[in-house]
Amino acid sequence: MTTSSESTSSVPDLKYDANGLIPAIVQDDRTNEILMLGYMNERSVQMTLDKQLVTFWSRSRQVYWTKGETSGNVLELVSIRKDCDVDALLVRANPHGPTCHTGERSCFYRELGED
Repeated sequence: MTTSSESTSSVPDLKYDANGLIPAIVQDDRTNEILMLGYMNERSVQMTLDKQLVTFWSRSRQVYWTKGETSGNVLELVSIRKDCDVDALLVRANPHGPTCHTGERSCFYRELGED
């Protein structure tokens, strides 16, 4: 039986920063291409696991957002891996459309030094 003081979260112990966030690198499960970097807190990790759609915490807007909720270009969850220090996540996903808000497939489409 679970009491109100017990956690029902299935999120493993992760090392969040001082703001309660952990960086999450999103990788295409089929091509291994790195698609984007977002930040998650414990609740957005749990939401991602529950909905099987990648969900982040927006640091600028201070809201939860599921990737593609307005564009339809969702990231369907395949797996979440934690790094050896448990302070970063690798989210493997199947993208449905471009990942970047610019319409590019990946947010990492520019070389350093490009305008």
